[in-house]
Amino acid sequence: MADQSIPEARAPRTPKAASKAASKAGSKAAPEAAPTAASKGEVPLNGGAGDDASRAGVLSRRRLLGTAGATGLVLGAAGGAVGYAARPAEATPLASLGAGQVMFHGKHQPGILQGLQARGHLVAFDLAAGAGRKEAAALLRRWSETARRLMAGKAAQQDDTDVARDAGPSSLTITFGFGFGFFARTGLEKQRPVALDPLPDFSSDQLDKARSNGDLWVQIGADDALVAFHALRAIQRDAGRAAKVRWQMNGFNRSPGATSSPMTARNLMGQMDGTRNPKPADADFDRRIFVPQSGSKDPAWMANGSYAVVRRIRMLLDDWEQLSVKAQEEVIGRRKADGAPLSGGTETTEMDLEKTDKAGNLIVPINAHARITRPDQNGGAAMLRRPFSYHDGIGADGVPDAGLLFVCWQADPLRGFVTVQRKLDRGDALSKYIRHESSGLFAVPGGAAEGEYVGQRLLEG
Repeated sequence: MADQSIPEARAPRTPKAASKAASKAGSKAAPEAAPTAASKGEVPLNGGAGDDASRAGVLSRRRLLGTAGATGLVLGAAGGAVGYAARPAEATPLASLGAGQVMFHGKHQPGILQGLQARGHLVAFDLAAGAGRKEAAALLRRWSETARRLMAGKAAQQDDTDVARDAGPSSLTITFGFGFGFFARTGLEKQRPVALDPLPDFSSDQLDKARSNGDLWVQIGADDALVAFHALRAIQRDAGRAAKVRWQMNGFNRSPGATSSPMTARNLMGQMDGTRNPKPADADFDRRIFVPQSGSKDPAWMANGSYAVVRRIRMLLDDWEQLSVKAQEEVIGRRKADGAPLSGGTETTEMDLEKTDKAGNLIVPINAHARITRPDQNGGAAMLRRPFSYHDGIGADGVPDAGLLFVCWQADPLRGFVTVQRKLDRGDALSKYIRHESSGLFAVPGGAAEGEYVGQRLLEG
């Protein structure tokens, strides 16, 4: 896609080098801002593997304390450049993380195409009793303005809590979506997409209804925990009397720069998980992930939008960690050390599904997770996974309450998530070690143009 390429970044200048250059120029000279790039890895659980992630940032509008550089440009508008999880970039010095900035306005909402973020919050709201279309429009207008300001590194418009006063934007992204019930509450049933029909029941589900679904959904991600929390509190305060929190979940991923070179991230099972995520360079990427501007069965207000499936998947770590490394690899179908398929090669080598050992047994077991979730085993079904890990302490059963906040994006959830999950439901080796505890499906409209708020074409159309 011509309008979704990754800008080339110059080699980063380290803080030490910048300081040395500044001393040569004189004591009054400020260190030169040096571009760097942040790298993340996708960490899917319920869709097999994903891919390396990279993101560039722009110079913060706030002056970062104790930093020596800024990052490159990340744009989301049509015709601009966008930072994607398509190829790794050079590792980012930790001191420059705050400078990363993602644009609020663009063709797609932020928080979909950017790489994994170190800290995140997923929160669902229900409209308050008596609140309807008018109140919802006012709320989305407030939320959009708050998101625009915070993503630019500015304070909230009213009563800012100062939690992020000393930080830059830290690649903050805020994404908004609508649940099934939102449309009845606002009298917009005729505008509700067919694709938003409730997900079917799966035999392995053990769902908590109180932590599932919701009228409105907000995804918050950032490279800094305080920046993410600051955005969460601002969004919650903006809700006022129009909406109340239904559920909230908090997650994390590896911080950019934590490894000596960019690499695929690992989930809490220790598996490298991020090799086969769809890439923007793929010829059919847009068709699989985003609703087209025309020729779609979706309503016009969903153009350039996507559907997010959100699942809280608990990992039964005590059971998993009792397995030998070899047994864990057979469950997944990939080597734990480097993510390569058991059939051989490197992480990116195509898996040989027919390869057998000397005894004639399949090298990649027939029920291996990576085998079952492959697009070519599911009629081409694919989804863009962008999850967070979570750890909520020890559960009432005395075992770790930890796992994955699975978030996947697709143009059609029936052809994407549902197709793959039905296949997993019939015999995935990993199912014994995970538990689906909550679920949600949300329609996420395209990005807001300059002067618009998210969802305006729905609420004022």
